[in-house]
Amino acid sequence: MRIGLTGGIGSGKSTVAAMFVEFGATLVDTDAIARQITLPGGEAIDPIVAAFGPAVLDADGGLDRAAMRAHVFNDAAAKQQLEAILHPMIGIVATRQAAAAKGSVVFDVPLLAESLHWRDRVDRVLVIDCTEATQVARVVLRPGWTEAAARAVVAQQATRAARRACADAVIYNEALTIDALREEVALLCRRWEVTR
Repeated sequence: MRIGLTGGIGSGKSTVAAMFVEFGATLVDTDAIARQITLPGGEAIDPIVAAFGPAVLDADGGLDRAAMRAHVFNDAAAKQQLEAILHPMIGIVATRQAAAAKGSVVFDVPLLAESLHWRDRVDRVLVIDCTEATQVARVVLRPGWTEAAARAVVAQQATRAARRACADAVIYNEALTIDALREEVALLCRRWEVTR
């Protein structure tokens, strides 16, 4: 079973991903892959510098994620250019990780609803959903995040309706306790026959 897991920032998607691992699935985290390939010496660094210049690097030579985030949020063409560099590389690494896995694989893909190809790579799509107000309230609790920055990210992501439209299942994580959320995930693991 290959499951695509997605949800907006602050939805609880990462918590659900960890629960799938508890229940025996292998996690392929596309955000983690993106961080890996943009570390100093990572395979995406040279193409990023060629496209955006050295000002987008931090002192160690890795991608300055905050600077790049600020840049692409104000420039749709720059965002597309960055995605054109990163997404194929992420896809290659994700495919390699999934091929090495035994049993079920969960692909944690924040931009699954925005993607043209991820839906075809998975058997099921699970969307973790909550209101935008809850997303913002959760994100501002993270170090370094302001309400304005959180709202900007929410505005850049697919709408809740768009994410739900591509879903085979939705967990509405608005006011669930951790135990209740885990039970929802356990139920899906049984229904979808998630295996080790």
